[in-house]
Amino acid sequence: MKYMLIMRATDETFAAFQDADFTEIMDSMGKFNDEMIRAGVLLAAEGLDPDPESGVVVDYSSETPVVTDGPYGETKELFGGFWMLNVASKEEAVEWAKRAPMAGPGSKAEIRRVATIDEFPQDNVWIQKERAWREATGQL
Repeated sequence: MKYMLIMRATDETFAAFQDADFTEIMDSMGKFNDEMIRAGVLLAAEGLDPDPESGVVVDYSSETPVVTDGPYGETKELFGGFWMLNVASKEEAVEWAKRAPMAGPGSKAEIRRVATIDEFPQDNVWIQKERAWREATGQL
């Protein structure tokens, strides 16, 4: 099963890491990622730009989507990045998340299962097209 571990941070988190040694942070993340690679569970890992002003929000509340530049206003937490894991269970994903080098005030990881293409109706023409694309690109 695929699970996404989503790194979340608050203003308190960013303040606590403001003076942290970036090399030490990269070393601890690198070691954690390497451990997951060696265990055969890491599918992908990416960090997001920490500056909320560099992003935009597309709001679909009206007939025409409205695009708003960051920052995100009332947002209490921002997603900082993610790990995509292929593990046997949610419990295993939780155990990996507990080992992530994210100690600090406001640091959290959200764990969400990722639905696979096999869980959607296979007789749907769009699912069939996506499956063909995934097979052609080596994703299946």
